[in-house]
Amino acid sequence: MGGCVSQTSTQSEVPVSRQRRRLSVGQTDGGGGGKQDQKDVAAEDRFTLAALEEKDILKLAAESAGMVCKSSSIATMTDAIASSFSEKNSVATGDGIDPSTSGLGYTCRKGLKPESPNQDSFSILKVDGSFSVFGVYDGHGKQGHQVSNFVKESLPKLIVKDKRFKTPSMAEEMLSEVFQKTQRLISQLDGMQKLNAQMSGTTATVAIHDHASNKLTLSHVADSTCVLGEYTDSSKTKLKARALTRDHKPDLQDERSRIEQAGGRVIFDGFANHRVYASNGRYPGLNMSRCLGDLLGHEEAGCSCVPEVSEIQLGPLSHVLLLCSDGVWEFITPEEAVSLVSEYPPAKAMDAANKLAKEAWDRWVHEEDGMVVDDITAIVVHLQPFPTAEI
Repeated sequence: MGGCVSQTSTQSEVPVSRQRRRLSVGQTDGGGGGKQDQKDVAAEDRFTLAALEEKDILKLAAESAGMVCKSSSIATMTDAIASSFSEKNSVATGDGIDPSTSGLGYTCRKGLKPESPNQDSFSILKVDGSFSVFGVYDGHGKQGHQVSNFVKESLPKLIVKDKRFKTPSMAEEMLSEVFQKTQRLISQLDGMQKLNAQMSGTTATVAIHDHASNKLTLSHVADSTCVLGEYTDSSKTKLKARALTRDHKPDLQDERSRIEQAGGRVIFDGFANHRVYASNGRYPGLNMSRCLGDLLGHEEAGCSCVPEVSEIQLGPLSHVLLLCSDGVWEFITPEEAVSLVSEYPPAKAMDAANKLAKEAWDRWVHEEDGMVVDDITAIVVHLQPFPTAEI
């Protein structure tokens, strides 16, 4: 890490087709409900939308760090419908991240969904000597790529610009409030007809690594799972995998209870998933109980945008962090993923991410007879310093 200088100044009775049995949204009848009344949206949120468009993430990060530091950002961009397994376009800003010396790898690959572009997004922000923020966002629904792109742009900014960032209040209250504010902003954009989020949404899994305390703070909704690979003892000869997030599925007892208390229904689709439905309609058909966007699901079916937040103290046995969309986790276990990426040294983290994505692709093709493959996103973060000469 470089030094820094201080500054003064869920589902229908009608079975979902096999071709879409593992994807997020089931069959629907289109639902009901209209645009939210813009009068119900706070003026503060309208101001926030304008401010987020004007503010650069690196400037916000520098203000948060209170220091002049080497800082870099990498994030995906929306793109047109591309060929299967093609890499999604991304843009890098700031001082740049060299994968060969940072121990960082990432990839975002389009699945076999000919009717839509790659709906996954990711964001990476690194401020050397201070903090890193990693995020994975898996869109679903007709406009899911637009929702995931908005959340990818806005959620990290809301996090780093908050005065409670990197304080005890971050985990206690801030992250929950930021996710809920992001949901309100999506609703605002939908009401302004700048974003169609009635039946489109996204997962969101964000990992904040405080470099000084070596603490990891996670916040997530839905099923873009985060996994920690760690050594079993000081000999560092054997690795184990630990899922740091749980998938928010409607059949979980606490999630089902909340959904049903809000008037929603949880119904098994007859194939692979329990899905969320409104009490009197065959929508939204989500196989997740928490998400961002999906306004009808929140209004009429008991979905939630409140994240689960956790803190993990990293240590000398912490080896590698994986943030991946469910395109990876559908057919690959955490143990398999950690083992696979650990075949590569930190300087080859990009190769590790690409290998993980290719293995996920191959398993989708095999398990689904080449009929469907979800979009695939993987971020690989090595957590220990390593020699820059390592190859």
